Amino acid sequence: MVRIHGTLHTSTFDSGSTSQAPQQDKTIGQADFDLQLEEAPLELEQQGDGGPSHALVTGEMKGRLDRVNQQPDMKLVVISNRGAPFDPNKPQTGGLAAALEPVVERSGALWMFSSENRGDGTERPLPLVKAGEGYVAKLDLPAAHHRGYYRDFSNSTLWPVLHSLSDRTSRAEEGYDSYRQMNNFIARAAFDLRDRDAFWVHDYHLLPLGGDLHNLGIERPTGFFLHTPWPTPDMIERVPNYRELMKSMLEYDLLGFQTNRDLNNFLACLRTYFGLEGKDGVVTTERGQTRLQKFPIGIDPRPFAEYLAAELSPAEQEKISSLLQNFEGAKFAIGVDRLDYTKGIDKRVEAFNQLLAAEPGSISLLQIAPSSRADVDEYRKYKEEVENAINHVNAEHGKEEWKPIHYTNDPFSQAALARLYRAAHVGVVTPLREGMNLVAKEYVAAQDPKDPGVLVLSKFAGAAEDFNEDEALLIDPNHPEEIATAISKAANMRLEERVMRWRSMMDKTESYTIHDWSADYLRELDKSRITVPANQFHHLGLGWTNEAQMPMYQNYAAAQTAHNAIDPADAALKEAAYADVKSAFVALAAPLKHTQDRLWDLPARTASRDGHRGQELGARED
Repeated sequence: MVRIHGTLHTSTFDSGSTSQAPQQDKTIGQADFDLQLEEAPLELEQQGDGGPSHALVTGEMKGRLDRVNQQPDMKLVVISNRGAPFDPNKPQTGGLAAALEPVVERSGALWMFSSENRGDGTERPLPLVKAGEGYVAKLDLPAAHHRGYYRDFSNSTLWPVLHSLSDRTSRAEEGYDSYRQMNNFIARAAFDLRDRDAFWVHDYHLLPLGGDLHNLGIERPTGFFLHTPWPTPDMIERVPNYRELMKSMLEYDLLGFQTNRDLNNFLACLRTYFGLEGKDGVVTTERGQTRLQKFPIGIDPRPFAEYLAAELSPAEQEKISSLLQNFEGAKFAIGVDRLDYTKGIDKRVEAFNQLLAAEPGSISLLQIAPSSRADVDEYRKYKEEVENAINHVNAEHGKEEWKPIHYTNDPFSQAALARLYRAAHVGVVTPLREGMNLVAKEYVAAQDPKDPGVLVLSKFAGAAEDFNEDEALLIDPNHPEEIATAISKAANMRLEERVMRWRSMMDKTESYTIHDWSADYLRELDKSRITVPANQFHHLGLGWTNEAQMPMYQNYAAAQTAHNAIDPADAALKEAAYADVKSAFVALAAPLKHTQDRLWDLPARTASRDGHRGQELGARED
């Protein structure tokens, strides 16, 4: 497959055949395309039984596409910076870990992520540990580059920009080299896995990893999924080397985003900085094609019934009981967030301050906020801001026997959180900007169908594209007065309305789960697997070599096979089969002929044996 080398507009091409004949870049015109269509059957007769087999594109592929909720049968490599504990009694480390753990356990994928240890940069064999049907490989990242990669560039530069928080951004240009060096190290570690079927890379730590994999010679399909938002063009330019990073993202075959807003923002950045336009979800460069799609991440709601019935450890049971005793006979809201400035916890606390000033003693808040990135100055400062604000509200509105805000940095298992979610009258999910936010969906899944709570949700969370204003109470998280009004409305909402809102959200949560998300993504990624040898299909151009790019190929291949099987002496039957081949070719070619900037590699034209202009199969192989 064609890959970018250098700029988006200057490339070296590899034909994919055993011949090393020089290639020319051409964009096919209408006349040339019509000529190809006219002459294609002549080439088919010359190929005889040596053409591509129908078996290459039918059978397993078609069966997988028919099974809507099953993932493709592929040996998958998942790569991310952070992983999961694979223990239901241990707290999750974030949305990415919660999302990928069930995928790996069920699919048999191999998940490579960083360990808690730092290495010296020496490459070593990956240790594989069984995890359900899958495997985990923990990688010791080099200590020399870890600070620049993780703290300076990923979390002090990329993270705030991706969340459109320019005032939190540090232009850590010195961290960019470490970021690239670390991605290259991870790519070299993944090289041992090059014989697996596909690579699925996750999140902003690894934007350029796809290009690094290709530079090492790994030509398996590569997909990328962004768990964070993607910002507007004027915001992304605050990242040093943003053009190089975006160009490297186009090395992936498939780019996945949480929401339409994020997808459209990325397309706007391509248009602004590269003059590239997407058509039908495809961006074409000299590298080839990159498909861009929305894949809204979900949860598996079924385990929440099990969580509510499961026994907790004695220590955690005591901790949960102690917390809930604070709210006996009173209404309370719950917030569960990493202690991160993107979560809007400070605005939420101010909302409670305003609400309690207007409605004293009406509702409490349980804020669970495990510490995050404590070695980053911005996070230490934010922790102090939040705790000072909480202390102020408790001093201003608290009474001897009642405290408005209960705050803890302790992490909780999913089973423990399920109990707290169900007990809370209001779920408060108010990030300033969020890729999705699975807490919103977890809160919904844990509710009592007969007496559910109400979700107050930021309209800037990705979940707001799933849950509309007739379901959740949508607010602008930058305005504490809006949050306060919504919490008051939620706490006083009639049962009938609560049930109606919850039922609609629960139906959506159950209808598109984490397993649907992963299956949809992997089916799309599977379409990038090469199924037609490029050197056997010249008249459609070397770029069109997989199912995603030629969805009608199986019909054409079947017609071709039938045509070649007929005895040439049976002229009438041969002519009828020829018509079927031509019809199938027209259907195959129609969606391709208008694809923008498609680079075609046209074989030289020669005279066929019957005097018509044609193309010899071996024309390119001299």
